[in-house]
Amino acid sequence: MSGLKDREGHAVYFLQRALFHERSDMMYYKNAKIYTQDFRFQAGAFSVENGRFAEILPESVPADAVDLQGAYVIPGLVDVHNHGNSGRDFSDGDYEGLKTMAAYLGRCGVTSFAPASMTLPYDVLAKAFATAKRLKEEAPAGLSRLMGIQMEGPFFSEKKKGAQNGAYLRDPDFEAFQALEEGCGGLIRIVDVAPELPGSVEFIERAKTLCTVSVAHTDANYEEAKAAFDAGATHVTHLYNAMPGIHHRKPGVIPAAAENDAVRAELICDGLHVHPASVRLAFRMFGAHRMVLISDALRCCGMPDGEYELGGQQVFLSGGVARLADGTIAGSATNLFDCMTRAISFGIAPEDAIRAASWNPACALGTQDEVGSIAPGKWADFVVCGPDFTRKQVLIGGQPL
Repeated sequence: MSGLKDREGHAVYFLQRALFHERSDMMYYKNAKIYTQDFRFQAGAFSVENGRFAEILPESVPADAVDLQGAYVIPGLVDVHNHGNSGRDFSDGDYEGLKTMAAYLGRCGVTSFAPASMTLPYDVLAKAFATAKRLKEEAPAGLSRLMGIQMEGPFFSEKKKGAQNGAYLRDPDFEAFQALEEGCGGLIRIVDVAPELPGSVEFIERAKTLCTVSVAHTDANYEEAKAAFDAGATHVTHLYNAMPGIHHRKPGVIPAAAENDAVRAELICDGLHVHPASVRLAFRMFGAHRMVLISDALRCCGMPDGEYELGGQQVFLSGGVARLADGTIAGSATNLFDCMTRAISFGIAPEDAIRAASWNPACALGTQDEVGSIAPGKWADFVVCGPDFTRKQVLIGGQPL
């Protein structure tokens, strides 16, 4: 990423101004196309004070405000489903590794995230979750903000386990989940479950009071999926992947989710997991207000082709595709910012793709009052982009990376 500034040196003039500009704790920016809370771009200016957005689209700004020269300004992205990057994985339970992950994400314009665990023994999960709690509490400067955890597993179907380790699959267990949730200070913001498993409805009814419940890695039929959503599940993990496809006589999970207005759907938009036509179909079925773009990135993200590890299993990265030894496609090797721009290239309106990568995921985590949009009082995490949404500069808490 260090070469980015070299290639785009002319685009960081404003940053050099920001580093040396002194106006107590206030910084003003003008001549920007700002992605505002109504999910469209408006020309104007904004200010940052003490790391947070202060005023958006003010009537007047100081003459010496930083001139963004017509650049597009979007909220920092929020990835609710990210396993790792840079050779590191959240489930390793390594604090320095988690910091390395957060640094990479920040440089990519993903300024908030919820690391996702794997299907592993409870003690391994507890160790990983403890590192998340520490990063949340310490919040080192210049790193992507850890806003929660997605507990992906172990309450999954054997038939649709995908890249999850079948040796550790379990039926839904609220007490085990609650112990993990309490152990990390309430940081689990999304917990995944397969609706066809014994006790799943009761689990959903109890867990929904603590966090978002997501349907995932499931072979559920329509009736089972509908029962889960009626019980309070409001999220679907990586739509299309690790679940039955749509059949006109056996509709399954996807139609049950689409017809329930309370349900959001994640989508891996790396160009490999989901065909562009299916990306467009998902946005039509759910509407832009219910779509959540994710990376589902593995430790091989940002790394060269080779052999890696995922939940105790070998993963082989070749040509940008990560697979298990049996050929099963695993997670992705792509960051969320690239997934967002790829969605745009597939025909999704930029405003819709940005919403699905910022505001909607923040809502899924319940952190929309802090991140996910450009609004007074929220953290000044934003990305300055060119007209084609190439990334020019990332700022976290108003500070350039």
